[in-house]
Amino acid sequence: MSSRALAPVAVAGNLFAFALDVFRALFRRPFQLREFIQQAWFIASVTIIPTALVAIPFGAVIALQVGGLIKQFGAQSFTGSASVLAVIQQAAPIGTALLIAGAGGSAIAADLGARKIREELDAMMVLGIDPIQRLVVPRVLACMLVAFFLNGMVSVVGVTGGYVFNVILQDGTPGAYLASFTALAQLPDLWIGLIKALVFGIIAAIVASYKGMNANGGPKGVGDAVNESVVITFLLLFVANFVLSLIYLQIIPPKGG
Repeated sequence: MSSRALAPVAVAGNLFAFALDVFRALFRRPFQLREFIQQAWFIASVTIIPTALVAIPFGAVIALQVGGLIKQFGAQSFTGSASVLAVIQQAAPIGTALLIAGAGGSAIAADLGARKIREELDAMMVLGIDPIQRLVVPRVLACMLVAFFLNGMVSVVGVTGGYVFNVILQDGTPGAYLASFTALAQLPDLWIGLIKALVFGIIAAIVASYKGMNANGGPKGVGDAVNESVVITFLLLFVANFVLSLIYLQIIPPKGG
């Protein structure tokens, strides 16, 4: 079997080994608090406005599709609950992850890739400084923190947008929409959304850091690393979302089911 055919396997193995190194470095001291705060502020600044703008159509589309489908079955009283479940469990974490990967992850890959081609990472290793502990760990924790709070914002904006569109465009009643929240939704539905956001933040940061720190070939190599990091992150996010959703449904059965 040619080396080219085994290249994806080698990349997957190296990425997994890199993730293990990151998790080990999480517990080392000293913790780079200043770098963590700077990265969290930067990632939040480049993602908060796009995420808020994306959350509105997310909630609206879900409300319109779910409302139209439920109306055909004559179960309009469950529109609010079904829309909230769709937003909190799926739309909010995925929307947050896509923005974190597309905006924050690409910035991380570009930054570390530029440091790589300028040989800054090699210089740090010569000085006895671990680049993973110094640069990657603060970025991973910053992505987790920002994803956690952005998920909450998307949930609120998406549910509010769904409420407005359901009441205005589908002739729904505000009381019925709000009263149906507890019909199907339950507290663990909120927890799984937050857990997904944290996991997606970890994946986005680790993949972006790995591709950035392994960039080569000059500025073109940095651009290729950024593109590859976004594509790989998107694929891993959807796989992780499927696995987490499957595990959740096995542990926590649907309410009333």
